[in-house]
Amino acid sequence: MSVKAENMQFDIPEYMQSVGEHARVAARAMGRADSGMKDDALTAIAAAIEAAAGTLKSENEKDLAAGRQHGLDAALLDRLELNDARIAAMAEGLREIALLPDPVGSISDMNYRPSGIQVGRMRVPLGVIGIIYESRPNVTADAAGLCLKSGNAAILRGGSEAIHSNQAISKCIHQGLAEAGLPADAVQVIETTDRAAVGELIRMKNYVDVIVPRGGKGLIERISAEAQVPVIKHLHGVCHTYIDDQADIDKAIRVAVNAKTQRYGTCNTMETLLVSRAIAGKVLPPLAEKYQQAGVELRGCEASREILSGINEATEADWDEEYLAPILAIRIVDDLDAAMDHIAAHGSNHTDVIVTESLGNAQRFLHEVDSSSVMVNASSRFADGFEYGLGAEIGISTDKLHARGPVGLEGLTSLKYIVIGDGHIRE
Repeated sequence: MSVKAENMQFDIPEYMQSVGEHARVAARAMGRADSGMKDDALTAIAAAIEAAAGTLKSENEKDLAAGRQHGLDAALLDRLELNDARIAAMAEGLREIALLPDPVGSISDMNYRPSGIQVGRMRVPLGVIGIIYESRPNVTADAAGLCLKSGNAAILRGGSEAIHSNQAISKCIHQGLAEAGLPADAVQVIETTDRAAVGELIRMKNYVDVIVPRGGKGLIERISAEAQVPVIKHLHGVCHTYIDDQADIDKAIRVAVNAKTQRYGTCNTMETLLVSRAIAGKVLPPLAEKYQQAGVELRGCEASREILSGINEATEADWDEEYLAPILAIRIVDDLDAAMDHIAAHGSNHTDVIVTESLGNAQRFLHEVDSSSVMVNASSRFADGFEYGLGAEIGISTDKLHARGPVGLEGLTSLKYIVIGDGHIRE
């Protein structure tokens, strides 16, 4: 960034105005950048991150220490941590993005009209993307990479709990941009932890084209309520797995255990297990044994507590809860319709799964469950941009307009109509 925040003593409106102005200029330069320059920047950033692994971990430890001091729970500390595997994954994600086809400039649906003109649509960058996120410092690299590849400029505002980690990653990003001959202002990581910067960012409609919030429900509700800029969002991930009466027991156990225990603090982790009454007596006891071995607290409806003695009673609030913790709500339902009714009433339109060997039930579930990802016989943990082949994701959208589901490169672009004629005039 050309104007350093510390030299302005964090006059927040002035600082954010400067950030916005520089981002808008950088967005025009990014719109002109060819695929080779963008890919060179991504691979250079990946190399810089790998080379700086020691520094990244030491800066991250400052954030972890502060988090422990301030009483962050285990799930939040897990999100915050940068270890060797996660640093390697950041670099890998950037290289994966570099290998993806560049969507910018692609033309589709070109056809001749009766008038003789040709009409089609061209994919173009959105412009300036503001990303507001909590805890996970790897989002800094993922978001920067996706914005760069899609020809956008990015303004990144991470959480105060990850300020040291994010600034260290920012230095790697700027090093890679410089090596590729792209402007440093193409990715600006906000240097202040003052929450007023968020308020400014979400109202900068002259400079910012879209806001992407990633974090807890409170953050996203605030952004959605106060933003004067379009928002791509999901509030929370109350994800369900429904074990149908036509399910394969072994398959159901494998999927349901992974969906809950593979990682607890993610939005695509299963929070509620729905089980058909006809199969509950067979599948719940072996499932409960595996959950208890993994240290998962089970909270069940009356019918499930009759099968699994000793588990805690689920309250009505449990059906709407995103635990992000080793806690699972279990409900026995009569049939597929009852399962889909429960999902419609309590789901968050994020990711929902059916385990079944019935093609008809699978097709009904796919068609009727209104979520951004709907799965058959697969763990909800696959609802992820990397797993979907997007290279990385900037977030999950449960909205229905513009982008839905994991938002990758195409979700960060738009379409404009192009018309080609040869002196044609309208009669």
